[in-house]
Amino acid sequence: MSSIFRTIFSTPEMLAIWSDTKRIAFCLEFERGLAIVHAQLGIIPQEAADAISEFCSDVSNVNLEELKEHTKSSLFFGLVKQIVRYVNTKAPGYGEWAHWGTTAQDVTDTTAVLQLRETLDVVTTTLEGIMTGLRDLAVAHKSTPMAARSHLQHAVPITFGFKLARLLSTFQRHRERLLQLKERLLVLQFGGAAGTLATLPADKALECQVALAQFLHLSPPDIAWHTERDRFAELAGFFALLTSTCAKFALDMKLLMQTEVGEVSENFHHHRGASTAMPQKRNPLSCGYITAIATSVRHHAGAMYEAVVADHERSSGPWQLEWLILPEISILTGAALKHTQDLVTGLQVYPEAMTRNLDATKGGIVSEAVMMHLAPRMGRHAAHDVVYELCRKSVENNTHLVDLLEADERVTSAGLSKGALEQLCDPGNYLGLSVEMVERVVGV
Repeated sequence: MSSIFRTIFSTPEMLAIWSDTKRIAFCLEFERGLAIVHAQLGIIPQEAADAISEFCSDVSNVNLEELKEHTKSSLFFGLVKQIVRYVNTKAPGYGEWAHWGTTAQDVTDTTAVLQLRETLDVVTTTLEGIMTGLRDLAVAHKSTPMAARSHLQHAVPITFGFKLARLLSTFQRHRERLLQLKERLLVLQFGGAAGTLATLPADKALECQVALAQFLHLSPPDIAWHTERDRFAELAGFFALLTSTCAKFALDMKLLMQTEVGEVSENFHHHRGASTAMPQKRNPLSCGYITAIATSVRHHAGAMYEAVVADHERSSGPWQLEWLILPEISILTGAALKHTQDLVTGLQVYPEAMTRNLDATKGGIVSEAVMMHLAPRMGRHAAHDVVYELCRKSVENNTHLVDLLEADERVTSAGLSKGALEQLCDPGNYLGLSVEMVERVVGV
């Protein structure tokens, strides 16, 4: 990743999790745990396990340049060779017990699971930060009236807190999805060549599998999943869904930041969002980054589903897609969440602009309220036609709707007084259960 764009499309935490050093450290942790468990069960000599554990306890023992060269020929063989060589210097002849009864994909898949576990820890923390920020904003603005938009035009009044509470409710569902997904994702891969544990003593193989899972704090598999990639595909789909929600929020905020609307803005600091050509500009940077990242995550997620279509018991190509995509999709998701958290916690809200925009249609935004009050007196469809006609005149003559209603005999004969019409044409009186729904979502 570009060192320049890295600050936009990644976070230090995610880059560290998906670094070569971290990946190798997790590979070594698998091998260390395997050797320890094997020795405890009497499958390999204790001397071998001790030497293997010693090497695998420190990632600096690995010669990265040598490993890079060996990886050109074989994904994992180079690391095993270094373990064997080290063990033989400590306990001659015992190096051959390294990597006993397992296969490279066992290590690679479990390493990915361990990296994803740390990834999801970061995702969980950032998600909680987003939800806390949204909760605070929703409570603060639960009664702040604004225009709802449908088809990008004014619909009816809502509150800004109601708008944010809908988003918060979505993120709450994502948190539930994440908790459910973790149970399916954080599973050990350990089965040997074809997943049958054939190289281990039959009476100890499953016990060894369970013990290794416990050592790594993972769940034991019910059966090998070398070419059953639904766990990782589900994760990718979740990341696509999660970041798409971030992008929906970013889109709404971008639209509210338009010069003609001006209801919110991103947090400001010197030159943030500045244009090189137009000094007056204050561009919505975080919103743009979130939009771009979420689009990329959705594309990556599609490729992860391609990896599900794997051949027989060991994939001849689709599996390798994951080596490219899992780091990218995880890092990008982390960045989208971080930008979203920054957007939420730094969002500047302008209630006076919301009030000004509510008046832009000169009462038209509450025409539904008028129609529904006239409906019991003249019928809903007749009321719709009357109010529709007066709304058109309001636009054409630049006249407030309440003035036209007060002058229309069809309306006055229905028994609506001037005071009643003024109440109906006040957007603050037609918020429905916006406040109550906010309180239901935030738990107030």
